[in-house]
Amino acid sequence: MEITSLPAARRPFFRRRKTCPFSGANAPKIDYKDVRLLQRYISERGKIVPSRITAVSAKKQRELAQAIKRARILGLLPFIIK
Repeated sequence: MEITSLPAARRPFFRRRKTCPFSGANAPKIDYKDVRLLQRYISERGKIVPSRITAVSAKKQRELAQAIKRARILGLLPFIIK
């Protein structure tokens, strides 16, 4: 059975894959001193948000996590938020 022959109610919903916000021409640079940028990738509890939610590529997710950890150690970001 082809997908095109299914009625609209039973056709599977395909989400468009988001592109990485750190790749491209005008992409921001990941820096441990840029607290505003890093806070967008931290949850309300202070945890690093996974890349499947933020759509950050694997390489940039590692850089982002490293920058967040550096900022935490330097006291720019909190480890936990109550």
